[in-house]
Amino acid sequence: MPPAAETVLDEVDGEEATGGPKLTTGSPRRRLRSPAVAGPLSAALLTAVLLGLATRLSRSYPFGPVTRNIVDLGQQYLPFHAYWRSFLLGETHGDAFLNWNSGFGANFLGDIGTYLSSPFDLLVVLFPADRIELALYVVTAVKITAAGAAMALLLLRMRPGPWPVAGVLGSAYALSGWTFDFGATVPMWLDGLVAFPLLCLVGEWARIGRRPVLGPVVVALAWTANFYTAYMATIGAAVVLFVRLLTAEETAGARQRLAGALRAARGVLIGIGLAAPLVVVVFLGTKVADPTPESTFAPAAWVEVLARFLPATASLASPALFIGTPALALALTLPFNGAVAPRVRAGWSAAVVVVTLSLQWEPTHLLWHAGASPNGGPYRQTFVLCGLLIVAGWFSAARGVPRPTALLAGGALLGLLAWAAHGSVDIDRWTYPAFGVAAALALAAALVALLHSRTATAGEPPASASPASASPAPVSPARALTTARLLPVLAVVLLLAAQAGEAAVTGKRIEEQQRDKVAWSPRIGPWHTAVADEVARADAWPRHRTEPGEVPGGNDALIVGGQGADYYSSLTAEVTSRTLSSLGFGYYAKGRHPVTLDNPVTDALFSIGTRVRSVPTTPVRQDALPRATVSVATTPVPPLVTVRPPKRPATHPGDSAFAEQERLLGADVYELPAVTRDGRTVSARCPAGSQAWFWAPEYRGGATLAGEPRVDFEGKPPAVRAPMRALGTVPESGDVRIELSPERKIRLPRQPVGCLVRARLDSAVRRLTATGATEVHATGHTVTAELPPGSTGTAVLAAPRISGWRCAAGDAEPRPARAYRGLVAIPLDGRANTVTCSFRPPGLKRGGAVGLTALLALIATGVLDRRAGRRAERPAEGPAVA
Repeated sequence: MPPAAETVLDEVDGEEATGGPKLTTGSPRRRLRSPAVAGPLSAALLTAVLLGLATRLSRSYPFGPVTRNIVDLGQQYLPFHAYWRSFLLGETHGDAFLNWNSGFGANFLGDIGTYLSSPFDLLVVLFPADRIELALYVVTAVKITAAGAAMALLLLRMRPGPWPVAGVLGSAYALSGWTFDFGATVPMWLDGLVAFPLLCLVGEWARIGRRPVLGPVVVALAWTANFYTAYMATIGAAVVLFVRLLTAEETAGARQRLAGALRAARGVLIGIGLAAPLVVVVFLGTKVADPTPESTFAPAAWVEVLARFLPATASLASPALFIGTPALALALTLPFNGAVAPRVRAGWSAAVVVVTLSLQWEPTHLLWHAGASPNGGPYRQTFVLCGLLIVAGWFSAARGVPRPTALLAGGALLGLLAWAAHGSVDIDRWTYPAFGVAAALALAAALVALLHSRTATAGEPPASASPASASPAPVSPARALTTARLLPVLAVVLLLAAQAGEAAVTGKRIEEQQRDKVAWSPRIGPWHTAVADEVARADAWPRHRTEPGEVPGGNDALIVGGQGADYYSSLTAEVTSRTLSSLGFGYYAKGRHPVTLDNPVTDALFSIGTRVRSVPTTPVRQDALPRATVSVATTPVPPLVTVRPPKRPATHPGDSAFAEQERLLGADVYELPAVTRDGRTVSARCPAGSQAWFWAPEYRGGATLAGEPRVDFEGKPPAVRAPMRALGTVPESGDVRIELSPERKIRLPRQPVGCLVRARLDSAVRRLTATGATEVHATGHTVTAELPPGSTGTAVLAAPRISGWRCAAGDAEPRPARAYRGLVAIPLDGRANTVTCSFRPPGLKRGGAVGLTALLALIATGVLDRRAGRRAERPAEGPAVA
């Protein structure tokens, strides 16, 4: 092997770079110096330090005052983790099947499988309730750190080499542009970042016939933690296994390759089967979820794709491919590195090119995303390509610094890439300075490593030289020893500085850009605490609901408690979204985030007896804790279970939210006047003293009733639907004159005005209370109600009729619940005095059956493997001796 291709940096450790990395026994110091331990440990430590440094440089919490809660991190993941902590500590009304705090009753097992099933998420119980933001940051950091350690371990398993380089490359993978741009703010996807190297490791075991039981268990953990990104990681691991089967010396024969592929397929199928009890529930939950508008994939311009290899770039419309200039430079040297076997160079280079192209072609784009182009970022699978680039870089560097010709060729490609990307809109003012400094430091590291290699070679006598002619020039032993020790260390330091500095700058700039360009939520503060305290004091579940009202951040009830409408999940049931929006509730996220409606009619419909209202006392800012004054109002409402007569009373016709509320209530409580519109003025006549309500779900702007304050509406179809809102009291004249201040074209429904007559509503509430349940009991996912004797008609549970509800009247056999205008309903025949409804997530039995089958297959695999091992260890019997 040429001197330049020999292992250089592993002299820092003093370990041999031969054979697979093995854990050594002996002293703790020696175990830590083992590459299999030192590499992952150094990657984890470096990743954790750099992630914290990037957070500190951006002044983000917990190392600064500025919120990290951008978009769904604040609207979904933070509230879900707050609720998860309460659930694990037994502080919630619901159980693992049903969440009573959100959407008036939601499938919680589906949400667990989507957001909370990672083993890392259990860490939230170690933090107090008022430190849930810190808990989520720690969970995020631990996942990213684990990804770096897992990648370093994989690299050393695939090809022995210098563990410091493996540590740096492992950290480069963990702190890729994908992590900063996507994973850090969508922490559930980080489980895929961890899963990819682990699934590749499972492929390595399958290839050489090792660990047939542990492999499926790792697959099961990956798919349980987050099956969405685990699916992508599995595809990526299949690519890696394919290349390894074609290029690795251990699987040179066709029979060995086929056996390895079959073992891998068996392990993946068993592992996915073990995860089926959760995966099937989530899969079926997506089938009944509120559908988002179809998205058509449009590939990013190649100049944008190339720009994303560079530091400090951020975008949802192009793949986040930054892995650091040193790591990328190493990957680009692989095709030209003559020290690497041609088949290895060809295999990994082809894999990188093919996967890169697959990101830009619609059929493969759909394959990566399980057949459905996602709304939002279309390049969610990019972490797999980042991992492949890291592996390619490792194969080029594992045997030592690449030759000068390879370095020149790779450097030329790197420079060409940077030049071609200069016209991209994603280039930041920090991009080229950071790239230039990192490239210079990486070049310096390569030169120092080459110098060390040349110095070491110069000190060795030629193999054919005689002892006399081989005598080297006199060199001071102390100086030679110092040079031999310092040069490799200096090379590692320069490489580390290049990779670390660029990663920190990239993390800082991406966080800052995200805060400037996308929606954000403030940090959890005194406002949330004040509301949570009032909700806890007023909570009377299941006698009636307590609605926490509007708290900044969304998904309020998951943070502050109560049983409100606010709910944001990828699994928000279509029936929930459709039912609530038909009643005048608003939503965000194209329907998957229903929000509260402060309306006395819907309060009666959903048994909201206590409503918490809050008014901010300080501006809501990124760098301050929000504060507000909080008030509590309690009003009489019907019980959670009411009885509707066999014949429904006549109500106002039409398709307005006012008419739909009346139909569900069974009484006319609004005056629905004829409306005239003259430019920006809406006019009508209503009873004096009634309350004027304005329903304009697609309207964005202000609406002002004469003599009353302006009320704002935020309609922005199809993403945002504005809730119905009260404008004020109708004057003695009965004239309703509403002045509009639109921010865009005015779009109003046919019946935008309704005037609520409170006396009519009070009468309807008294009637429903008198005929409704006398007692209501709720335990986890079951509700039991005692009804007045002889009740007939339909018992209605004030919860959306999502898939999974089963009900029975009296001692009858439970059957799938019926629906009463979107709510859970049970027919009554006058003989039953009780009704019982229970919720079981759809797919639980089916997934459980698959999981049990997979468990039996795993046990059988373990038994057969043990028997095969015993047969292999049994000594061959000699001929019988007479």
